[in-house]
Amino acid sequence: MRIGVPTEIKKLEHRVGMTPDSVLELTRLGHEVRVQSNAGLGIDFTDEQYEAAGATIVPSAEAAYDAELIIKVKEPQLAECEMLSQGQTLFTYLHLAADKPQAEALERSGAMCIAYETVTGDTGGLPLLRPMSEVAGRMSVQVGAWCLEKAQGGRGTLLGGVPGVGAGEVVILGGGVSGFNAAQMAVGLHADVTLFDVSINRLEELDALFKNQVQTVYSTKGAVADAIARADLVIGAVLVPGGAAPKLVTKEMLGIMKPGAVLVDIAIDQGGCFETSHATTHDDPIYEIDGIVHYCVANMPGAVPRTSTFALNNRTLPHIVNLAELGTKEALRQDKHLRAGLNVAEGWITHEAVARDLGMKFKPAEDLI
Repeated sequence: MRIGVPTEIKKLEHRVGMTPDSVLELTRLGHEVRVQSNAGLGIDFTDEQYEAAGATIVPSAEAAYDAELIIKVKEPQLAECEMLSQGQTLFTYLHLAADKPQAEALERSGAMCIAYETVTGDTGGLPLLRPMSEVAGRMSVQVGAWCLEKAQGGRGTLLGGVPGVGAGEVVILGGGVSGFNAAQMAVGLHADVTLFDVSINRLEELDALFKNQVQTVYSTKGAVADAIARADLVIGAVLVPGGAAPKLVTKEMLGIMKPGAVLVDIAIDQGGCFETSHATTHDDPIYEIDGIVHYCVANMPGAVPRTSTFALNNRTLPHIVNLAELGTKEALRQDKHLRAGLNVAEGWITHEAVARDLGMKFKPAEDLI
């Protein structure tokens, strides 16, 4: 199979769809891999390293997209969607529930589009989303602590406090992978941490894991409001697989928060879980509304692209091999977990939550493979 790895064009995005080691696994099996020149340069992967792994270096995105299987990291921009056509497969993060123009463009292309974030795993969960959720969760406390500095408009609070001065209060909304990793980092900084979830079973697990280091609370509107009124840092880590994130903090609720408090929205790729969230970029990451600092960077793991690329490739490579060896439709037939990742195929939305949230026509993946 001919596989294309284009350079990411989203602003300040330096991750790359395949590392040289991943390319080598495919070329050893006899597949052709086309890597756009300098696609990995932002994380010190040179064209020479890719060539040593057996890749063909191509000069343009158009040449990289001249392939049966396209491997990316971030959702294709509209100009990239125009390069796709029926008979091709795109394998990347899509986050369509918050991006109807992209969904419509992919629908028009006729391509098969598999989203990392909805591929399921043998033991449950979303294994291809997990590594970036881990990175984003850990980063959320790091960037939240920076936002709390007075120079960024924050309260001027050190999360861990010092002897004689109390620690900052961190509220985490969502106890999944991102929320758990955020809690780990916040506990490591000796912050006062409260974690919310709607699953009693998950709260029991987290309570056992953190013992008395984290206060776990069942999520209700009133309990969340009480907590954010006291919080220095609120981290939104709520996930609805494939669907838009629920708005847990309204604009009105900003009025009960402390001036200079910080909101970090990990769920921004899925539309965000704060009503006042809108996507920002790494070069302009924060804004202020009603005295509350918002950090809503839509590709948070892109700030640490080397770590993120390796973590992602560790998870995606087995699926890439199967797609190349079996062909897309046969791979989807044989693997129900990969099939759960199919979001768009041959002019149809094939993920029910995406179709519902966007008001678009839906057809089950099984009908198209």
